[in-house]
Amino acid sequence: MKCRILSALVLLLALPAWAAEEEPVATDQPAPPAITVSEITRMILRDRVIAGGLVGAVEQVTVQPLVEGQPIETLEADVGDHVEAGQVLARLSTAALELQKSQLRAGLASARATVAQAEAQVVEARASADEAQRVAERNRALREQGNTSQAAYDQARAAAASAAARVTVARQTLEAAQAQVDLAKAQLADVELNLKRTNVVAPVAGEVLTRNAQVGAVASAAGEPMFVLMKNGALELRAEISEADLLRLKPGMPALIRNVGGQTPIAGTLRLVEPGISATTRLGIARISIDDPDALRSGMYADAEIILAEREGLAVPVTAVGSNADGEPVVMQVEDSVVHEVTVETGIRDAGMVEVATGLAEGDRVVTKAAAFVREGDRVSAVLAGGQ
Repeated sequence: MKCRILSALVLLLALPAWAAEEEPVATDQPAPPAITVSEITRMILRDRVIAGGLVGAVEQVTVQPLVEGQPIETLEADVGDHVEAGQVLARLSTAALELQKSQLRAGLASARATVAQAEAQVVEARASADEAQRVAERNRALREQGNTSQAAYDQARAAAASAAARVTVARQTLEAAQAQVDLAKAQLADVELNLKRTNVVAPVAGEVLTRNAQVGAVASAAGEPMFVLMKNGALELRAEISEADLLRLKPGMPALIRNVGGQTPIAGTLRLVEPGISATTRLGIARISIDDPDALRSGMYADAEIILAEREGLAVPVTAVGSNADGEPVVMQVEDSVVHEVTVETGIRDAGMVEVATGLAEGDRVVTKAAAFVREGDRVSAVLAGGQ
């Protein structure tokens, strides 16, 4: 009896230990991996070309003296001055030309006196010729009546012919004298024009870039120009463009220009694209007119941002776009914690973002980094990038 009771106690004490050794059945699944995602947002995107170059005048106008051999007396403009069209820039000496003008005036007066003499000679010769003709007519009548000799008639005819010849000579002398008057007038007009040209004037309005003239120097068109003007003060940026971007540019495109150290961009417009490129650098030149030329100076270096296109659209980070086996752009969309590969059509790339034209809607979420190891159908735990 005691043995049975002891056996029962041993079984009761051993039962909890045996029950504790039994392993529970596992029922929970492992948690999905956390993946950073970005939302599709709507924003302003700009397609742009970045280039740099030197600032220069749109058009430079050189000013040369129109009268040579005269010393420069005064200079009326200096570098940096703004001048109007017709404004006097320099004055040349007029002493030699004034002396020549006086001589030509005297010559003109002498020529006019010669004309007057020649006119009187024509009148006298005409009168003599008329009288000789009347005498010849009377002698002809008398000869027909038999009242004069043939010799007298022939003599009268010869006298009339000689008088007519003297009229012709007088008229030619008068024409020569009138020609001398015209020549003197032309020479005098030329001197007066040169006197006006001793005032060297600006052909256009603009800013004086260079002044090579010096007081006392003899004016000459063969050397350096006296002045170089920047027409209308207009400046442009000659930006160097890679040949890959050159064909994308069209005149009229807006641009933003920044000089070294400048904080506020300066507005500009693409004026023209030069047709050729450098065989050495493989770069072309785009000329961008500057809306505010006072903000820059000729010779400065500046950067330009040429806006090819600007529009509002859906965008995702550039890192979110990958490619499939066919080379098509794709993104990994996360919907209800499940990854789906979506083929998209991309557009403008701007500031780390890329336009998505088709395939996604605003508010959709995509894996931020396309290189993340996720596949179609994977379950993930989405974490918005940057606390979106």
